[in-house]
Amino acid sequence: VQLQASGGGLVQPGGSLRLSCAASGFTLDHYGIGWFRQAPGKEREWVSFISSSEGNTYYADSVKGRFTISRDNAKNTVYLQMNSLKPEDTAVYYCAAAGSVILTMIRRGNEYDYWGQGTLVTVSS
Repeated sequence: VQLQASGGGLVQPGGSLRLSCAASGFTLDHYGIGWFRQAPGKEREWVSFISSSEGNTYYADSVKGRFTISRDNAKNTVYLQMNSLKPEDTAVYYCAAAGSVILTMIRRGNEYDYWGQGTLVTVSS
């Protein structure tokens, strides 16, 4: 069972990146998927969540309107499209899978069963 996050890199302010979270050993569409990030010297922060059944999406206020989470069940992959990136978006981004989580708890990392290894996003000119 493994989650693989990828797609990070260096981008200028205002640019875009698309992160991918690919699963192996299990089927992602049975899980709610969250994206978290951790900037240097800061605590881990919840970014976004997509539910397993209806694909409902949720975002932190800091990224709402700029980031879009989606899933491609045929590819067993969840994406995070990040537009209008800002220097404060610089962080290591992690995806995580939750077999069962209620909506009021999606921001809590310990509600998730599996974690990817993280991918670094650097927004800088």
